[in-house]
Amino acid sequence: MNNNYLDVKGRIFDIQRFSVHDGPGIRTIIFLKGCRLRCRWCCNPESQEYEIQKMNKDGKETIVGRDVTVREVLEIIEKDRPYYRRSGGGVTLSGGEAMCQPRFTEALFKACKDKGINTAIETTSFAPFETIEKILPYIDTYLMDIKHMDSEKHREYTTQPNELILENARKIAPRVNKMIVRVPVIPGFNDTVKEIKDIAEFTKKLAKVNEIHLLPYHRLGQDKYKELGREYLMGDVLPPDDKKMQELLDAAKSVGLKAQIGG
Repeated sequence: MNNNYLDVKGRIFDIQRFSVHDGPGIRTIIFLKGCRLRCRWCCNPESQEYEIQKMNKDGKETIVGRDVTVREVLEIIEKDRPYYRRSGGGVTLSGGEAMCQPRFTEALFKACKDKGINTAIETTSFAPFETIEKILPYIDTYLMDIKHMDSEKHREYTTQPNELILENARKIAPRVNKMIVRVPVIPGFNDTVKEIKDIAEFTKKLAKVNEIHLLPYHRLGQDKYKELGREYLMGDVLPPDDKKMQELLDAAKSVGLKAQIGG
């Protein structure tokens, strides 16, 4: 990458500062526009389309999405460096799907590493491995979404099959410093002991990976669908209760993984 990488442009829809999720310590999370999956439960539906959109909230129109350079984002990131130092935190790229904007993702991560800032990515890895491989040297923590082991059920709920995701997981695991598998626990989709145990057993076989996080389904993004003029496909599905989550946590731990709820 040439010396002009600070001027590379990307399209984001939010920057969340002082987060204690999506990686170690206190983090700044950059949310990128664009994703090839259409998960029914997605809590950031405004992230799915790459195009800049309009949302109507209580009769007030807002614009979702803006183009920024790496340099502009880095100026915001730099403000939080004292919190990174004290907590072991850093920067996380999320979305949407950061791998849908690989040039910007690579450039921003390179800028962070040049500044000595810890990096993490939250990703489905639904992209050609050749695209992902270029970014791996700049990532400290790889948060890998694995939603289901059955490809047809994965397609039914996300519009895409899972073969590429699983194959990329096998290739990525030995090449990164730290990889954590994360599973959104969705009632009716993957909330049985067998389904979680199947994912855990796959995870156990990945090189250098010994940690899995179970993320309970929530409905916090439901109103966004109405604001975008879209239907929320999860209907009246309720979040899993504590008893169910403990049962699934025990299933994940039973294969010998370090497991937790949330992350």
